[in-house]
Amino acid sequence: MTLSEENGVRYLHFGTEWIQGGMRIARPWQLELEYQRQMMALALFLPRPARILQLGLGAAALTKFCYRHLPDTCITAVELSAEVIEVAHRSFALPLDDDRLVVAEADARDYLGTLRRGEQADWLQVDLYDAAARGPVHDTTAFYRLCRRALRRPGVACFNLFGGRFDPSFRAIAAAFDDRVLTGPTVDEGNRIVYAFSGPRFDESSVTLARRATRLEKAWHMPVTQWLAELKRANELPDRIRI
Repeated sequence: MTLSEENGVRYLHFGTEWIQGGMRIARPWQLELEYQRQMMALALFLPRPARILQLGLGAAALTKFCYRHLPDTCITAVELSAEVIEVAHRSFALPLDDDRLVVAEADARDYLGTLRRGEQADWLQVDLYDAAARGPVHDTTAFYRLCRRALRRPGVACFNLFGGRFDPSFRAIAAAFDDRVLTGPTVDEGNRIVYAFSGPRFDESSVTLARRATRLEKAWHMPVTQWLAELKRANELPDRIRI
């Protein structure tokens, strides 16, 4: 595991040139990578999560952002590597565990397999890559069904996909979620986010979503209205979104 710094940004690498996370040193709570920002688009669909479950810690960017900007939310981040957890605390400003934040050292699939019903989450954010970054570490329909089972009803999930395995990974996610999925655009880093829904049908007008996007954009200083427009365009969504 190595660190690098460039133009005021510290990056995490798992022994290769692939970036596994980043932090602007002057603003450690900011989301530096665009694909991680787009993983926060879950707030368009379920804006007030009581509980967030994150699989894969990396440089703890999503964990810190949710901890800072969703003060009424409890967050559990699951990470297999004790070294990654230690580096996140030491070099990426990850807070210590408290009554709102738990970082669990565990394999994501094993953790989901033992999750009890009362521990289900409103949001699930999944970013599971190894050093080679060839594809998600767990990438089967069975695993994605465990992800769905980890959600409350209603619940929303997002999955970071990268590179040439997008299509088979997307098909596995869609199968696990009964085709209740949306895709985001490919971003500069080569990542693409898939959003998946569980529980009662999501049914909102574009006007309601646009107002929500405007509020989030002002609060987070991120282009949430652009994300909404790209989601509608990429998925050919009508004025009323039902999924």
